[in-house]
Amino acid sequence: MPGSITNRILALAVLWIAALLLLGGIALDRIVTGTIQRNFDEQLATTLPAMIGAAELDPFGEVRFNRAPVDPRFNEPYSGFYWQVSARGHMDFRSRSLWDRQLPLDLDRSCIEPCLSRLSAYPQETLRLIERDVRIPGSPGVWRFAAAQTTGQLDAQIRTVRTTLWWSLGALGAGLFALAVLQATFGLMPLKRMSSAMAAIRAGTATRAPTENVPPEIAPLVQELNALLDHNEEAAESARMHAGNLAHALKTPMSVLMNEAAANSPDLAKTVVRELSTMRRHVDHHLARARAMGRRTQATARADVFPALERLVSAIERIYADRPVVIDLAGDRSVVFRGERQDLEEMAGNLIDNAAKYGGGRVFVTVARGEGAKDGMLTITVEDDGSGIPARLREGLFERGARLDTEKPGTGLGLAIVRDVAAIYGGSVSMAESEDLGGLMAILTLPACPMDASPAATSRRNA
Repeated sequence: MPGSITNRILALAVLWIAALLLLGGIALDRIVTGTIQRNFDEQLATTLPAMIGAAELDPFGEVRFNRAPVDPRFNEPYSGFYWQVSARGHMDFRSRSLWDRQLPLDLDRSCIEPCLSRLSAYPQETLRLIERDVRIPGSPGVWRFAAAQTTGQLDAQIRTVRTTLWWSLGALGAGLFALAVLQATFGLMPLKRMSSAMAAIRAGTATRAPTENVPPEIAPLVQELNALLDHNEEAAESARMHAGNLAHALKTPMSVLMNEAAANSPDLAKTVVRELSTMRRHVDHHLARARAMGRRTQATARADVFPALERLVSAIERIYADRPVVIDLAGDRSVVFRGERQDLEEMAGNLIDNAAKYGGGRVFVTVARGEGAKDGMLTITVEDDGSGIPARLREGLFERGARLDTEKPGTGLGLAIVRDVAAIYGGSVSMAESEDLGGLMAILTLPACPMDASPAATSRRNA
């Protein structure tokens, strides 16, 4: 597969190995061939001092050697080892090895310091030439001393070195590529095992990914995968449970309606209204839980608490405009709820609405974080100045349909919804007595965002 991790690793390895070997090969080639060339030139250059030391002028002003160069190859025709002494207006003094040839020297070029060059004057023979200008005592002119050697042996050595070098680098590259293949194969084997484990989970032959003998780099992935499976299993179990609860809750009202209809009861209309109201309460309750559960999976949801509470306070004060209700809102304005704004408004709205409905007209709403709240949590406290509720009856308020005051409209599901939605977010709700107003105090605890969360950015996300 072209986009696979293995292919990407191998492609990167091939490119990297090829680049390194190419650069390293070029560098080694230049170093080794340069060393061989320098050794060759140094050996060739040793001929010039011997020639210069043996040079002298004969009675006719021509150069002669008082002793011949010791290398016998200078006396063998076309041996590949040559020397020559030249000057303007004089005959070339050549080695016997040149025979009927001469070295084409450029006397116009100054060679006070030794000059090195490559000479291709003869067919099938390339020479390495070294030249130097010398003034012989008693001679008015400058003499050019030159020595040359065929490069056949030099070129053969360089070819041998280059062949050995590049074959060695090729073998090294093949070995490194084989190592990369082994690394990719064995290094990615845990991922292949993960793929097999996920296939087994999908096929139903396993329920969780194995955690034994897992490399540290893969362990977090395995843990997150198993956590996701646990979460999905819990969500599925919760959905099955609530579907069963809803079916059970609707079964009784439906049975009552069917019996009343079959008996042609004269109170059928009242029974229908009563039982449908009961059914609606159950449906509303389970829909609220389903909405909260679905939104809870959005881990990036954020909501500014204070602006949401300000909107709720304004709306509830308008609802109870016929009997003025004063709602005071105070606390930390920077608190951000780690969840959906709609769920926050539903929970806080139920608590504030109950305080306004059943209280004496004064409601305190306080937002806090840090002191008075668990780490990473926030609290919304709602107090009223009503008659309060005895401690033995407070827990029963969270049961579905529980109502202590039946004279005022309501379904008895508000606090149950608050409890269930808060629990979905990992929070809680409890009741206590208000020390300031003397009535009931509801304490809602919910997860909070870190202090560096930006309320402005959060408002844009939830707008």
